[in-house]
Amino acid sequence: MTQTQSTPFSFVDVFAERPLTGNPAAVIPDADHLTTVQMQALAREFNQSETVFIVAPDSGVDADWQLRSFTPIGAEVGGAGHNALAACLWLVERVLPSERSEFVVQIGVDLLPVSVARPADGPSQVSIRQSAPEFGAVPENRESLAHGLGLTVADLDDTAGSTIQVVSTGAGHLLVPVRDRAAVDRTQPDTRHLAAVLKTVAGEGCYVYSIDTVDGDHAAYARFFNPTMGIVEDPATGTAAGPLIAKLVAEGRVPPGTPAVVEQGHHLGRPSRILITVDGDDVTISGAGLIVADGSVLT
Repeated sequence: MTQTQSTPFSFVDVFAERPLTGNPAAVIPDADHLTTVQMQALAREFNQSETVFIVAPDSGVDADWQLRSFTPIGAEVGGAGHNALAACLWLVERVLPSERSEFVVQIGVDLLPVSVARPADGPSQVSIRQSAPEFGAVPENRESLAHGLGLTVADLDDTAGSTIQVVSTGAGHLLVPVRDRAAVDRTQPDTRHLAAVLKTVAGEGCYVYSIDTVDGDHAAYARFFNPTMGIVEDPATGTAAGPLIAKLVAEGRVPPGTPAVVEQGHHLGRPSRILITVDGDDVTISGAGLIVADGSVLT
């Protein structure tokens, strides 16, 4: 009989101030005993948009913890999004001394500073510095892109200065502005076609957005699709919201250094508010969240 081991896990709702909202992630602490193959198997088992494993940093790396994240198809992903926030929120609640408010996580080759706020009247909030913005390819065929999203070319936002472009702050996603919130909600991707379009611009996922928001004080209303990583739709995507606000700052639509909110998850019944601040090359993602479940799984 194959020997098994009980491995603890938690579910954390990120970009949430009450349970069963925001974007859930599975968090596996103290995961150094797991192989990459086991991590991939657990990610398939949990079937969350991302499952994150907390392990020791690489030898010689000046970080407190290392985070590794996998999608349901076993693809390892980088960038500091809701996966990283989930792990950091777990660390704040279960490990970090109350007098400590800063630490560093390793994600791939990046070392990312994390700061912590513990309000008396709500859940903990963490802020993580993302990588500097990198502006990438622009798709040549708007008709093909619109078809891949289940939209028409007329749905795309052709306002001056509003470009369709891959932008990265750790992960490169194709950012697609559309005319209004209704067009965002109408989006129904053809996953194979969209994956083919993303391949032509070296984009990992696709962030469809409008500046027509539910709350007039917010910056954008968005949905995220990632057929290349096996994610049909994600309720809240920090690795896309950071690039989006960097793009909106570059276009003069959001003032630099001002916290901006991206609305996401409404279409899935998981409304989320992602807080991003961009000031030059400094991109910071912030979010509250809470641990909603604990358990163990045999590995």
